[in-house]
Amino acid sequence: MDYVALPKIELHAHLTGSVSRRTLHDIWRRKKDAGDTDIQDPMAVMPEGKHDYNVQTFFPLFSSYIYNLLIDEASIAEATTAVLQGFHADGVVYLELRTTPRTTPLLSPETYVRTILAAISAFSDLHPQMRTRLILSVDRRHDYATAAAVVELGVALQPLGVVGVDLCGDPTAKPGGAVRLFTPAFERARAAGLGITVHFAEAQASGSREELDVLLGWQPGRLGHVIWEDDEAKREIARRSLCLELCLSCNVLADMVEGGFAGHHFGYWRTVDGPKISLATDDVGVFGSPLSKEYELAAQHFNLDRQEVCSLARQAIDSTFGSVEDKEWLRSVMWTA
Repeated sequence: MDYVALPKIELHAHLTGSVSRRTLHDIWRRKKDAGDTDIQDPMAVMPEGKHDYNVQTFFPLFSSYIYNLLIDEASIAEATTAVLQGFHADGVVYLELRTTPRTTPLLSPETYVRTILAAISAFSDLHPQMRTRLILSVDRRHDYATAAAVVELGVALQPLGVVGVDLCGDPTAKPGGAVRLFTPAFERARAAGLGITVHFAEAQASGSREELDVLLGWQPGRLGHVIWEDDEAKREIARRSLCLELCLSCNVLADMVEGGFAGHHFGYWRTVDGPKISLATDDVGVFGSPLSKEYELAAQHFNLDRQEVCSLARQAIDSTFGSVEDKEWLRSVMWTA
């Protein structure tokens, strides 16, 4: 089966984590030649072929390196366009890209987000075969004022393509249900018509009963990772028929799960009535596995035939945060073999 040709939906892709090492190197090279940066070559920081980043080594890539390289409109637009090109070339027809609004030495959070939206709009004009929407992320390390500002920015920019908000970031931050701090912000997002997705039970530190209750109380439409949830949460997920954004390569390469690909919890959830599954890359620039490869891995390790693969690819249509017209369009362009 040609997994690249398969029309696919990607709902859990982080913008900065999806930038390829080559694109980062090209941006770095121009800045280095212009005397605008003194950071290391991305190829030295993230050597080709290295994909075994865990929680301890993963987040510093962004906070101490990538965020210090992508600080101006030109580099952010270039990185965004390159990410879109990568997903388009891989057969993705609908993409919900997510990013945390950032203040850089040159940009406000609003300018940062508007720059991304402008790059998405320009790319979409040239490539109408792929529709892209934006999700704004609240980082677990944020204080309440910052989280509320992220949500208000998302509400304001809905007409330009923002469709949802996310909770992400280091899962060891705000453990034990402390994320309830953000509850009013996520309630505001839901009331304004934004979709809600959250990184859910991503690590043991974020899998407490207190936290899972808080997150489910936000009425999310989708959950990311779902690794350390307890049986009570499993039953509630099934009862609500939630959509699960499952990231095989990320979870296996980062040692977030046991048993390799064959032991991934995708195998459990595909047998449960109710929940929908959306395979995702998470951070293809870090883990090196495009969405077509994720489908190939699922087929290989869970013995999926062509019909099952096509059915899996279509499962998330109704869980996208796009418009009714977006969903109808997806039903018309995605295979039904």
